[in-house]
Amino acid sequence: MKITLIKPNIGRRGHSLYVDESRMEPLQLGILAALTPSDIEVVMYDDRAEVIPYDEKTDLVCITVETFTARRAYEISRQFMDMGVKVLMGGMHAMLLPGEVKEHATSIMIGDAEDKWLEMTEDLRNGCLKEEYVCSEVIVPQKGIITRRDIFKGKNYLPITLLQFSRGCRNSCSFCASGAYFRHHHYCRDVSEVIEEIKSQERKVLFFVDDNIVGNKEKAKELFRALIPLKIKWVSQASLDMLEDKELMDIMVKSGCMGLVVGFESIMSESIEAMKKGINKSYADNHYKEAIRMLKSYGLQIWAAFTLGHDTDTLDSIKETYNFALKNKFSFAAYNILMPYPGTPLYDELSREGRLLYEKKWWLHPDYRFNYASFVPKNMSAIELTEVSFGCRKNYNSMSSIIYRAFDFKTNMRNPYKLLTYMVYNPIFKKEVFRKQGMKFGFKDGQ
Repeated sequence: MKITLIKPNIGRRGHSLYVDESRMEPLQLGILAALTPSDIEVVMYDDRAEVIPYDEKTDLVCITVETFTARRAYEISRQFMDMGVKVLMGGMHAMLLPGEVKEHATSIMIGDAEDKWLEMTEDLRNGCLKEEYVCSEVIVPQKGIITRRDIFKGKNYLPITLLQFSRGCRNSCSFCASGAYFRHHHYCRDVSEVIEEIKSQERKVLFFVDDNIVGNKEKAKELFRALIPLKIKWVSQASLDMLEDKELMDIMVKSGCMGLVVGFESIMSESIEAMKKGINKSYADNHYKEAIRMLKSYGLQIWAAFTLGHDTDTLDSIKETYNFALKNKFSFAAYNILMPYPGTPLYDELSREGRLLYEKKWWLHPDYRFNYASFVPKNMSAIELTEVSFGCRKNYNSMSSIIYRAFDFKTNMRNPYKLLTYMVYNPIFKKEVFRKQGMKFGFKDGQ
C-alpha cells in the first residue's frame, strides 16, 4: 500500500505556479508520515516547489488544507479523483468548514489526526474508507511520535528544523483561526519526547511552530531547562505576558532563544480591547514602551506582527504603526490585513453587518488576490486598506530600512550570529513582499 502526502501551494504569478523560495518543512506531513504504519509506503510532494506526479500509482492522496490554499487544494484533489484515486483532506480549513471540504474529497479528517489516523489506515486496507473521521481532543500532542524528516530530503527548505512543543492558545482574539480550531485551549507535549525529537535530527537551529510557546508558563520552564544542555538556537511565537515572569525569561534566553514572533496587533489600546486581546492591554496603554525595553534587555530579536483594518483603525493610525515599528527597529515586522477566517467571531460579525466582499468566500473567489482586503473597513475603503498595508510592507523591507534597523546594538548587532541572521533573512522577506502581493489563488481559471 502507498499513501501520498501533499502540501498545496497558494497560487500563481501570471501563468506559472508560484515557487516559494522561503518555504519551510511542512511539519504536519512529517507527523502524518510518522503516524503511518511502517508497512505502508509514504511519499510527499510539496506543490510550492515541485511538480505533482498525478500519474504515479498510489492508494490514497492526503492533502492538508489551509484557508489560503483551499482553492489550489481542491484543484489537486479534483485531478486525482477524476483519475479514480481516493483523496483524504484534513487541516485547519477542514475543521472550520467541513461541509465545503467534503464537496472536494472522498473523505475528510476533522481535528488533530493522532486520534483517527491508524483507524483510517486500517479502513483503507479493508477497502472501507469512511466519508468522515471526527477526531477527539488530543490532550497530549504527538505522544510517542517523532516526526519523520526523511520525506523532506532534497526539497530545498530553509535550513531550520520545525517542531512543536504545544498546540493552541488560551487567548480569545476575535480574528484568530487557531483559536477557533483549538477552541481556546492549549496543549503541551511531553518535554522528554521533545528533547528526544531534537536529538534525532542534526540541526542546531530550530523553529517551534507553537501558537504561543509560553501558554503554560510552568511547562515552558520545564522545556527551557531541558534545552539548555543541548546548546541549540531557537525561535518561536510568544505572548507579551511572558515578561511578567523573570525566571521564565532568564531560562528562555539561557536555553538558546534567539527571538520571537510577538503579536502586538495594534498600537492603540481601543483596538486591543475591541479585538479581545486583553493580554496586550496593559502594555498597549503606554505604547508598549516597557515591553520593548524588557525585550531588548534580553537581546531578543522580535518579529512584530500587526493586524490592520480594525474598526478603530484609520489610514493615519496604520501609517503610525509603521513608524512605531521602524522607530523600535524590530528585526522583522508583519503588516497583515485583517482576515475574516470562517468560524471566527470576526467573520460572523462582518457577515451580519453585510461587510464581507467576494461573496463571503474570499478564499475561493476567482477575483480575490493575496494580501487584498476581503471586507469593507469602517474608516477607509477596501482598496485603501490594501494599498496602505502593502506600503507598510514595502517600505519596512526596503534596503534603507534594513540598513537603518540593523543598527540596534541591543538586538540585531548584539553578536555576530544575530547580525548574520538579520542580514540573511531580511533580503529573503523583502523579495517575498513583492512576489506574493496580488497573487492569484489556485492555478486553473474558472474552477
